[in-house]
Amino acid sequence: MPVLDTPVSRCRFYRSVCDLPAVVRPETDRITVRAGHIGAVTMPAVLGGQVRLHLRRHNLGGPIISHPRSKRWTYLVQPDFPQDVPTFSEMFRLNVTITSPGADIALPTPSATGVAFRLWVDQPTNPFRPSGSAVIESIRACLASGSAGSE
Repeated sequence: MPVLDTPVSRCRFYRSVCDLPAVVRPETDRITVRAGHIGAVTMPAVLGGQVRLHLRRHNLGGPIISHPRSKRWTYLVQPDFPQDVPTFSEMFRLNVTITSPGADIALPTPSATGVAFRLWVDQPTNPFRPSGSAVIESIRACLASGSAGSE
């Protein structure tokens, strides 16, 4: 991260180091990225932790955002998952959401007040993002093995 961490400097870091086409929204001073070049899969933090371990065992870790207030995690992924109703419906029943192309994804943003609405669980340090399909398969594997709940 930049030494003087501001929304503009953080956004520059996301763009240059992480290949995230991020922008600072002037009305909120928050950093977002539009889904398309990247995808996002959001789930309860408990399930997210199990998926993180599963992915790491397969050398597929990647950037994960925590939403402390809602106790949810968002995985930034390659958008290679099926864009179909059965997949979206299956994930919805598991309390997992897949970001649709064109939706805004909010990224952790430094704040003058120090209040953090989003934090990095695993911060990106390069452009790598795991396959969205691999994250979805990991969700299925964790739930099938009974190692995670869908709180």
